[in-house]
Amino acid sequence: MPFPVPETLLLAAPRSFCAGVERAIEIVEHALTQRGRPVYVRKQIVHNAHVVADLEARGAVFVDELSDVPPGATVVFSAHGVSPAVRAEADTRELRVIDATCPLVTKVHAEARRFAARGDTVLLIGHGGHEEVEGTLGEAPAHMILVEDVDQARSVTVPDPERVSYLTQTTLSVDETAAILGVLRSRFPFLAGPPSDDICYATTNRQESLAAVAEDADLVLVIGSTNSSNSLRLVELARRGGTPAHLIDDARDIRPEWLDGVRTVGLTAGASAPPRLVDEVIAALGPVTVLERETAKESIRFTLPATVRPS
Repeated sequence: MPFPVPETLLLAAPRSFCAGVERAIEIVEHALTQRGRPVYVRKQIVHNAHVVADLEARGAVFVDELSDVPPGATVVFSAHGVSPAVRAEADTRELRVIDATCPLVTKVHAEARRFAARGDTVLLIGHGGHEEVEGTLGEAPAHMILVEDVDQARSVTVPDPERVSYLTQTTLSVDETAAILGVLRSRFPFLAGPPSDDICYATTNRQESLAAVAEDADLVLVIGSTNSSNSLRLVELARRGGTPAHLIDDARDIRPEWLDGVRTVGLTAGASAPPRLVDEVIAALGPVTVLERETAKESIRFTLPATVRPS
């Protein structure tokens, strides 16, 4: 069924892959080239169905648990990071580990260890069940409490209100995190935090760039998979501002009825969504005037780990 054709498409920039995602994908690609098939990956390397399918076609095998990896095989830890318990299990099974944890997630893990070591109760702002949160909580489980929303921020209790600190998942909504922190700071005047924001630059940039187009759009489309935290936050951001928004894995998910009466579409892609999907969505929408709105330039690159770095 053909789509009603909008007049204008407002393209948010930055969008799509961030440095941590690019690094993680490159790590798996290099591992396949250097070590041959199969290379095992614990969990999804990044939360995007297209990325996972592409790497599977090249010989990557994605598993939920290390027990699914043959002893002595190569396994890649995903960009979301793992707990010390997972690392210990890999050692026990004598697995050849390649760590694709995003350096910005590694930073949060280090902060968790530091705050816990000095005797703080660490309040981790994040979404329960997310792999990044599970890995961070595993750094100091006896000293950490997960806070998911404002209501939990109002009710959480700690042993010593003068020894409390906070950390955040890297892919949260900036506005919602600020609201949670506001409550925690009012309740715990001695609340300490990291020296720099844990919400990563790419998450913040994509939220700001979407806000710049959503205010002038009749509809927002966010390219990303349903388990992508940063993509879901983009949909929520647009909707909070009053603009209808939908998460799509690719152009095939667009429903014609969404475009009825729509003159201007805002388009972005989450940090784990491949750039080619943006081009495919634009092509699917038909002959439309494309205007890009750029709110920041990104030049960050993360080096590959020595285990796969080309000589």
